[in-house]
Amino acid sequence: MTNNERFAGKVVLITGGTSGMGLAAARRLLDEGASVVVTGRDRERLDAAVKELDAAGPDADGRVLAVRGDAASPRDLDALMEAVRERYGRLDAVFANAGVASFGDMSATTEDEFDRVMDANVKGVYFTIQKALPLLSDDASIVINASWTSHRGLPNGSLYSATKAAVQSLARTLAAELGPRGVRVNSVSPGYIDTPMYRGAVADEDAAGIRAQVASRRIGTPEEVAGVVAFLVSADAAYVNGQDLIVDGGLVGAVA
Repeated sequence: MTNNERFAGKVVLITGGTSGMGLAAARRLLDEGASVVVTGRDRERLDAAVKELDAAGPDADGRVLAVRGDAASPRDLDALMEAVRERYGRLDAVFANAGVASFGDMSATTEDEFDRVMDANVKGVYFTIQKALPLLSDDASIVINASWTSHRGLPNGSLYSATKAAVQSLARTLAAELGPRGVRVNSVSPGYIDTPMYRGAVADEDAAGIRAQVASRRIGTPEEVAGVVAFLVSADAAYVNGQDLIVDGGLVGAVA
């Protein structure tokens, strides 16, 4: 159940908003009255996401702005912020969600792969927030998409986990730095969530074993993460700052 008025008049930026958790968050916030700005690198996927969002309700059309670009490119981010400035003049929330996966034995990690993942998952998040700062309203909220892998070791996840630990730390640091402005910064750490990234990384024969690790005995949905993001950017979380909220069905904190 949603409250269609909770984000009325608010403007929210969601990077990596063309699928998975980003698209689910865009749908949820749009449904609750926000105007949403979504980004993605692939024009075809971006257009498909906009079509889906525009069809979300009778008043959704006109509250969606799609900007093609790479969150790891400062030049693309400059263009994104200019588009936001021209359309809305401000941002009330940012969900820094864009990122890539990388799993494999550390001994096989190349410098090119290291740079690719660090650029997308750390550099992109850092500069998305930096370049959004002039547009943020004084009571704005930032949510960074981290990961359960920064809380528990995952074999063959050294590079990916390092990037997620970095942005989780960034959320705490920026909460202290931006607190005097009234800007809150938190992170969300999803567990195994049924997204294209998850389906691309997990073989069918491994799915049952993964579910067995989760106390809830199932894989999470993008909509369940979106609900947590909506909470964190809402006034209901006005005194939640510098925190990491794990959304994993009991993967990390419960004994399965």
